[in-house]
Amino acid sequence: MSPDHLPLHTLTEHRHRAMGVQNSPPMRLNLATERVASSQTPRYAAVDALRGLAMVWMTVFHFCFDLSHFGYWEQDFRADPFWTGQRTAIVGLFLFCAGLGQAIAWHQGVGWHRFLRRWGQIVACALLVTFGSAMMFPRSFIFFGVLHGMAAMLLVTRLTGNAGRWLWPMGLVAMALPWAAHGLLSGPWQDLAGTFNSRALSWLGLVSRKPFTEDYVPVLPWLGVMWWGMAAGQWMLRHRGALLATQLPLAARPLAALGRWSLSYYMLHQPVMIGVLMAIGWFVH
Repeated sequence: MSPDHLPLHTLTEHRHRAMGVQNSPPMRLNLATERVASSQTPRYAAVDALRGLAMVWMTVFHFCFDLSHFGYWEQDFRADPFWTGQRTAIVGLFLFCAGLGQAIAWHQGVGWHRFLRRWGQIVACALLVTFGSAMMFPRSFIFFGVLHGMAAMLLVTRLTGNAGRWLWPMGLVAMALPWAAHGLLSGPWQDLAGTFNSRALSWLGLVSRKPFTEDYVPVLPWLGVMWWGMAAGQWMLRHRGALLATQLPLAARPLAALGRWSLSYYMLHQPVMIGVLMAIGWFVH
């Protein structure tokens, strides 16, 4: 029988075997079966481990930031390239992994119900970050940080997942637009700078100066990174599926476990570290 005449579940089984991924039953995109399918779709430990690596790097970065904030180790996290460069790399890796995850979800036929459930969790956590940062940094609270940006970018990425190869040039344009906007708003369009720099529109990323806030991850240029992550994931799933399904060495498996719980870990790690440093300061003084 030719591949064109094979039933859908047989084609899916052959594809999973070729990729080295444990087979899962075909998904029907309706609410009754999606809960069952969500527990049966295969996970890619390599992507989880890469996300876990980003979380570990972020933890070290935040711990150093906290040491500086509490006066134990004076550092300039706003201007020192050593720290600003690391922040850019960490956010980029985190969003690239999110794009990879969306490529996998698209490939597995994950429906809107499951997507929106996870998206709602991210939005709720973003609001908690805004509330918590307003208590700790009232003048520079986080109004559009990494979780706020991720929530917006995930929606756009989900809606453009069928762009295929166009995701590469789209990502490049998304990364270039803020540079162009900065030049225009600092020059011929400077009368509009106040509007685009305002909190109402600065989340777009088309600004002439960055807002005063503890975390700022606007849609542009970062949407380009997520688009590239999705484009890379789709390409690997088509041509290098076995690479994503590679079995991890024992030493890397804790990273994969951490990557599977990235949102929970993200929300808990800073309160724990801040609490420990505050307790140390209380005992010392």
